[in-house]
Amino acid sequence: MLKKETQNLEIDNLDIDILKQLMHDATKPYTEIAKDLIVSGGTIHVRMKKLQEMGIIKGSHLIIDPQKAGYDITAFLGIYLEKGIQYKDAVEQLSKIKEVVELHYTTGAYSMFAKIICRDTSHLRHVLNEEIQAVSGIQRTETLISLEESIKRQIEL
Repeated sequence: MLKKETQNLEIDNLDIDILKQLMHDATKPYTEIAKDLIVSGGTIHVRMKKLQEMGIIKGSHLIIDPQKAGYDITAFLGIYLEKGIQYKDAVEQLSKIKEVVELHYTTGAYSMFAKIICRDTSHLRHVLNEEIQAVSGIQRTETLISLEESIKRQIEL
């Protein structure tokens, strides 16, 4: 069982079953979930509210295929900071660059690791040279271009 200390709330098998169904299809109506799990619709609403309050559910979003939307380049950046203390400022500045879709504070060779999505190589060059390198505190970056995304999934409960 997962437990959140501050609220002293636990999730049980019903919560996990609800999450599994919604992770498979986030548009599935609560009434259908209730029918599948042999509980009332009200129970699903109450459980969902609890899961949101616990922070287990952070919202929902539409997933688009970037390539079909005209964004053909996915790249990963290893980012070296001049000093670790510059991390928060760098995150604030990088969050304003719409092409940065993920950013992680990491151990190892890089201070941060980012995923960026661009239309083409010219767009990538602009984002790297004009936007990311302009972020104060970034010493240098290393770019790896993804040739294919083979696996993308959430954690399985």
